[in-house]
Formats: sequence, C-alpha cells, structure tokens
Amino acid sequence: MDIYLDHNATTPVRPEAAAAVAEALAQNGNASSVHRHGRLARRTIDDARESVAALVDAPAANLVFTSGGTEANNQALRGVPGALLVSAVEHDSVLGARDDANTVAVDGDGVLDLARLGEELARRDGPGLVSVMLANNETGVLQPGVEIAAIAHEHDWLVHCDAVQAAGKIEVSFRDLGVDLMSVSAHKLGGPQGVGALVVRDGLDLAPLMRGGGQERRRRAGTENRAGITGFGVAAAMARQGLDAMQGLASLRDEMEARILAAVPEAVLHGAGVERMPNTSCIGLPSKTAETQVIALDLAGVAVSAGSACSSGKVTPSHVLRAMGLDDNAAQNAIRVSLGWNSSAEDVDRFVDAWTAMANGSAKDESPRRSVA
Repeated sequence: MDIYLDHNATTPVRPEAAAAVAEALAQNGNASSVHRHGRLARRTIDDARESVAALVDAPAANLVFTSGGTEANNQALRGVPGALLVSAVEHDSVLGARDDANTVAVDGDGVLDLARLGEELARRDGPGLVSVMLANNETGVLQPGVEIAAIAHEHDWLVHCDAVQAAGKIEVSFRDLGVDLMSVSAHKLGGPQGVGALVVRDGLDLAPLMRGGGQERRRRAGTENRAGITGFGVAAAMARQGLDAMQGLASLRDEMEARILAAVPEAVLHGAGVERMPNTSCIGLPSKTAETQVIALDLAGVAVSAGSACSSGKVTPSHVLRAMGLDDNAAQNAIRVSLGWNSSAEDVDRFVDAWTAMANGSAKDESPRRSVA
C-alpha cells in the first residue's frame, strides 16, 4: 500500500466532502436565479460560507469565494493600491502577483524580521499593503501574525495574511490576528481542488479581479462553483471538529524526526527551533539532492515533496531555504514531509524505514530528471 505524506501539496478529499460535491452536481439551479432551484443553490452556498467563515473566525458576509488560494492571494495583492511589502519566504502566488513587490528578510529559522519590517515601513510613503503568510508551506514555520499586523497598522498600512497552509491544521482567527485580508483554500484541508476564499474586513474597498457580474456582493463576478463550494463547506466543518487531532500529529512528527536524527546524525531539520505547524517537517540530507530522495522514496511507495522548485526543467534551490541563509547545496537537499487528517503511525514507520535505507544506501546521487511540487 502506498503511503501519502504530501498533505501540504494537497490533502486527500474527505469522503463526506466528496459526497457533498456529488450531491451538489446532481442538482440544478444557478444561485443568482430567483426560482426554487436557484434559492436552493443559494442556500447551499450560504451554508458553506458560514462553515468556512467559522473555521477562521470571520464574519460570513466578509468571505468571497474564489477559484483557490492563488486567486485569493492575487485578488488581495492586486486589489489594493499602493506599495507592497512581502516576506522573502512567501508562496510564489504572492511573490509573483505584482512586479513591484519588495521583500523583507527573515531570520535563520524563517521568521520575519520585525525590526526590519518596521524600518521598511518607516522609510516608505504609505499607504500600502504588507503580505505575510501565517504558516510556511515548505518548513511549517509560523509567523507572528498579530505583531506583524500591529506594526503595519501603526504606519497606516493594510495587512494580508496567506493562511492557506494554516487553516484547518491550527486554530486560525481572522479577528484575533487583526489583519485586513486573509486567503484560504479548500484542498489543503480535505476539500476539492479549485475553490478557495478571501476574507475582506468591513469597510475595505477591494477592487475585484473578475468583473462583469454581481456575484459575491460584486467582489468576484462569475457563477459560483456551487459543487466545489459545498465540498469546501463540509471539509471546513470537519477540519474545525478535528483540530485537536491535528495538534496530536505534533508528537508523531517529533518522534519521526528523533528517529531520523538517531539513524542519520548528519540530517538537518530546518525550522525546528521555532514554532511550526504540527504536521510539517523539512528534512535536509547533505549527501543527496531532494529530487533523488523523492524518487527513491516514490519507488519505495512513499510520497513526499522536494523542497526545491523546478521551472522549465531547470532545478533551482528552494527560495525559502535560501532566504533562511542556506547555501545552494543545502537548499537543494531538503524534502518536505507533511502529515494530514488520515495519517497514521504506520505511515510514519514506513517513511522512516524507507528514508533511512535510502540515506544509508550506496547508490550514487544522480542529476534529477523531473521535479515533485
């Protein structure tokens, strides 16, 4: 049986969410229509909106459904005028959303340098937008969101939080963070791919990306993805109920890391010195590239991700690890292991056995011929 430990890339759809999607697909009706079929469609979307909003402690009326986390991030960053500051470890959908983005450094653990943020804001004319993720997708490192929002607001800047990796895995509160915008995604917490949401605080005039219709309170034109949104709502409700179980993954993750270090002392755990999500490990092995490790593990029936990115066949070091001060070699030798709602101790045992055998093996490291996202 294959072992899937790549939940930060996408987590398996929860059966209840899949059933809800199928049921919604079997129903007629456009949520903008006033007849009973349309009213039923509207009710299912509104119910899902309540469920997703409850997961991140936000008012349901402030939530805009999108096609995913990437669109939500783009709508936030491109819908607010003025300058843009982002952390150096952001997801590509943030780093690439605008050509005029300026980056703020992180420390060796991948945590935003708050003093540097304050300095950057002080020397720039406002207003503008600061965008910092809540949890890093490669290392799981958590950012001090409350402090970031406070510093930005002192300088009259708005704050966007990419909570795609955090929502459904840890407690997330839009209200407590004090941010102005927040992105979430269904497929990171057991919902279907192709649906996400952006939370917009009261009073914020956000320019829409999609124009030409009155859907989503005129903030995102286009007929809503009723089936995907319905599945998102069910998955959000289940993720909220399962937050304690997700926290319990931390002990499983910590045991896994301890066994890895005992078996292969030269292994490196990136970001392990600070607060992380309970499900994520970023493991470096100096003697083998990430691609070689991923391929070897795949052959052993274990799915994990490379910590490096690939564009047009050219392998490049992880920008996250480079921002944390690692050299190119170290930044190309890390894999990400991410547990999820259906992970078990047996899954971890299989991974540790396969990874240890690979790490201690005598096979030569070869140039990678494919990448794993």
